[in-house]
Amino acid sequence: MKLRFLLAMLAATLAVPAAAPAQRHHAAPAAQRDWTRMVVATPEGGFRMGNPAAAIKLVEYGSITCPHCAAFAAEGVPTVRDSYVRSGRMSWEYRPYMLFPTAPGIFMLLRCQGAAGFFPSIEQLYATQHDWVGRLQAADEAQLTRLRAMPPLARSAAAMHIIGMDDFFRRRGMTQARLDACLADQAGLDRLAAMNQAAGARGVQGTPTFFLNGAKLDNVYDWAALQPHLPAR
Repeated sequence: MKLRFLLAMLAATLAVPAAAPAQRHHAAPAAQRDWTRMVVATPEGGFRMGNPAAAIKLVEYGSITCPHCAAFAAEGVPTVRDSYVRSGRMSWEYRPYMLFPTAPGIFMLLRCQGAAGFFPSIEQLYATQHDWVGRLQAADEAQLTRLRAMPPLARSAAAMHIIGMDDFFRRRGMTQARLDACLADQAGLDRLAAMNQAAGARGVQGTPTFFLNGAKLDNVYDWAALQPHLPAR
C-alpha cells in the first residue's frame, strides 16, 4: 500500500515543459586533457562528462532512487569513466528519469548545484542510497498523509527534508536560501516532467536505460549486459 501511495504521489508531482540551455566551453586538444573533468549541461536536460566529439556516445537514463542504477554506479561507472571517458574516446551523459517521489526534488537540487558537482554528488547519493531511502520508507502514515495534501512543489520540498537532502546539499556549499529557491522553482519541476515525457517517447520505461550512439540498447539494465556492447579497452 505504501509503495502504491509513493508512486501515486510522484505522478501527482510531475507536470510539463522546457529544456535547460547547454553550457559551452572551449576545449583543448584531446591528448592534453583529462576528459572526465569536462562536464556540461545538455539541451536535453542531462549532464555530459567527456569529449563532445567522442566517437562513442553513451547516454544513461537514471533515477537516483533506483537500486539498479546504484548497482551500475558501483560496478560499471569506474570502468566507463576511467577506461573510456578519461581518454576522450567516449562521452557519458546522464539524463534524469523520474520513478520515485524523491526524484524531482533531488534532481532540482542537483541542477541548481551545477555541472561541476553533478557526478561527484550522484556517486555519493548512490553510495548512501539505502540510508536516505530508508528515511522515507520509515515515515509514518501521518507524515505521508500530510505530504499527499500538499501542492506538488511543496510536497517535493517536504520530501527532501524528510530524507535529509537539505543537509546533504548544505554540506556541499549550497546556502539555505539557494536550497529554498531551487525547491520553489515551478519551471524546474515542469522541465523534469517534460524530460520524462521526452524519454517515454524514446522508449524509456525504467532505469537504467542506455543509448549507445543514439540507439537504445534493449534488455540492457546493468554493467554485465552493457559491457559487451562497448569496444575493447
